[in-house]
Amino acid sequence: VTFDMISQRSVPEQFVTSSVVKPDSASYVVNQKVLVPVQAGDPLLWSQFETTKASERLSTKVQKKARALTIDAGKTAAVGGWVRPNDHVDIIGTFKDPQTQENVAVTLLQNVIVLATGKITGTTNVNLIPETQRDYGNVSLLVIPEEAEMLVLAQELGQLTLTLRNEDDVDVLEERGRASSHTRLSGE
Repeated sequence: VTFDMISQRSVPEQFVTSSVVKPDSASYVVNQKVLVPVQAGDPLLWSQFETTKASERLSTKVQKKARALTIDAGKTAAVGGWVRPNDHVDIIGTFKDPQTQENVAVTLLQNVIVLATGKITGTTNVNLIPETQRDYGNVSLLVIPEEAEMLVLAQELGQLTLTLRNEDDVDVLEERGRASSHTRLSGE
């Protein structure tokens, strides 16, 4: 489908469902292949297009000298499933302190960019993916190699949790948080 092939037309409201490609989403179908024959004047439906771009590869979203790393992150670990591609997150690790045997939560990384949630990236048109396939159990992050090593080890030693940042909040705190049962009870 090319841009010259499509046009906006008035349609009775009862015929405009979530299956119809609306004008504000037209850019998603430009340069896509239709799976079925379509005639001039037919409304475009999301089901007429491939569900994912064949050319969409996560490696194209990884900056030079950086790495994509996927960590387990179900709904509980990913702010109830609200974490989305291109969001910025902090990563908190929960571990058992080897000296005190106390559970400790530590901020491991700050202001990390989310590349993908499951198989959905920032350029994926979620309208083309069935709602049942939009949930995810892992998140792919953009990190440098040293951070990747730290996260792999941290995931082996304990549990990782993401905290969602405001998109305008890019500041990094020099003093990283660390909480334990002792700090919780003492108020430190």
